[in-house]
Amino acid sequence: PQILRFRSGVDAQGKLVGMDVHVLADTGAYGTHGLTVQMVTGFRALSTYWLPAARFDCDVVYTNKPVPGAFRGYGAPQALFGLEQHMEELALAMGMDPVEFKRRNWIKVGQEMPMAVAMGEGREGFPQTIRSSGLDECVVEGARAVGWERRADAAWHTDPDRPQIRRGLGMAVCMHGTGIAGLDMGAASIKLNDDGSFNLLVGATDLGTGSDTVLAQIAAETLGVPLEQVIVYSSDTDFTPFDTGAYASSTTYISGGAVMKAAEEVRAQIVRHAARHLMPEAGGDSERLWLEDGHVKGPNGAAVSLETVALHATHQAEQHQIMATASNMSYLSPPPFAAQYAEVEVDTETGQVEVKQLVMAVDCGIAINPVTATGQVEGGMVQALGYAVSEEMLYDAAGRLLNPRLGDYRIYAADEAPALQAILVQTYEPSGPYGAKAVAEIPMDGVAPAIASAIYDATGVRIRAIPFTPERVWRALHE
Repeated sequence: PQILRFRSGVDAQGKLVGMDVHVLADTGAYGTHGLTVQMVTGFRALSTYWLPAARFDCDVVYTNKPVPGAFRGYGAPQALFGLEQHMEELALAMGMDPVEFKRRNWIKVGQEMPMAVAMGEGREGFPQTIRSSGLDECVVEGARAVGWERRADAAWHTDPDRPQIRRGLGMAVCMHGTGIAGLDMGAASIKLNDDGSFNLLVGATDLGTGSDTVLAQIAAETLGVPLEQVIVYSSDTDFTPFDTGAYASSTTYISGGAVMKAAEEVRAQIVRHAARHLMPEAGGDSERLWLEDGHVKGPNGAAVSLETVALHATHQAEQHQIMATASNMSYLSPPPFAAQYAEVEVDTETGQVEVKQLVMAVDCGIAINPVTATGQVEGGMVQALGYAVSEEMLYDAAGRLLNPRLGDYRIYAADEAPALQAILVQTYEPSGPYGAKAVAEIPMDGVAPAIASAIYDATGVRIRAIPFTPERVWRALHE
């Protein structure tokens, strides 16, 4: 849990000139993640918008509550919940449209993130410059999908048949990271089998995200074979290469980069062997050959199957195993961007908030697998919905947990979820495999501030704490 305080300076043109953020954080009985989570909070709070001057101050306190652990978002949802409400309040105080105010100030391609060096996770970080961003398009596409124009229609905000109901639309800008710069590392091994298929060994763990499929796609694309010809073996430390772990939105970028490097080396070995021994048309020059549809192809329609190459390499000329192992780490952590929209109905008599619609437009670079990426966004929004509206651990004055059972801890079920829409805005991240960057955690970041914005649009009341339980909302409406 955190309490965040923001102070900012804005010039007459609506440009931020500085921001000061203070965080008071409860780390329970032991330190564990007490340092690193708060550093991520400070980094995200002071990097989403470009700031000529910034200051971050944090106090982490020990209490007699349970020890916190890592959770999807890892400090960024807290930062964005406070930051986006603060930005909206600044815009309204300036007499500006909040979306335009944010657009004027959000970080853009070519700009550096000064806090990246100061706010590494538990240590000094590394310089970061924005190389790709589709945030402008995310905002436009998300607004179109949610029906943002209704926000300006006073009649839409009320329901004549239900006079206690107020409708609202809200929006939040999000930025996350892709792995931990200078820390995360993944490795992969690829072996050409006698039948022309490939074994892909990776230390990365598929937690249900579909990463095995994505890594196989990267290998298949590089090797010019159908996906079915790549057989994935993952997560067995007895025989797979090392991987730091499936966390920090890193698998596609870090482990995928290792797969791509290994596949490129295997590809080079294949065409080199074919040029020397099997394809006289190449004149011994592997640069004239390429892999496509499970074959090595060359000038004048010449082609030889990967099965032929594999058998020839292992049993005839040179007699060697075509395989490669590669490792990958990065001093870069290219941020994905997103625009999160929410539509709500607020019952002013009971304080009940019903979220009718969530739309997230996400720039995750090139989506290697749009289906699994969309699933990440939709699942993340539902998880974030519980974080924003219902999930809360309650304690008495002595630090005893009052709702220790899942029956008293409100998690959204699938049939209770609102209408969901995920929009993938494609950009090309030059440092990622095939232009990819992260998508796993950013869906957690924008739902709470977007709902807060929507509640304000519906009722004119700003609620600064989550979750938005009926009691908390009712009290805010009647203060």
